[in-house]
Amino acid sequence: MNTASLPDGIVTAAQTRIGAGRTRRFVGAEHGADVSYFFVENQPGEGPGLHWHPYSETWVVLEGTVRIRRGDDILIAEAGDTATVPPRVVHGFTNIGEGTLRILCIHASAEIIQTFID
Repeated sequence: MNTASLPDGIVTAAQTRIGAGRTRRFVGAEHGADVSYFFVENQPGEGPGLHWHPYSETWVVLEGTVRIRRGDDILIAEAGDTATVPPRVVHGFTNIGEGTLRILCIHASAEIIQTFID
């Protein structure tokens, strides 16, 4: 696709891809938006290390099954489920399904600010 012909306000998947990996990152401030997100495709056993943000995060599970650690709580979410974590609460998630996990991680911030624990 010729991105030069795209209308303002359209950001392609290729523009948000992180390196050669499967994860995509959209930083709202770069596009005049008040939210940011990661679109994650993880294989079984994969997931980010424990971290926190100074704002809330909302996850929408698009495909698969995920174990979310939210503070001291463990949540299990499946395709179609939505989960949230308040600001400054340590969290992380792991694909516990047999196939690919596709999850949209919405950050309530125009910038992505993450502090990793481990």
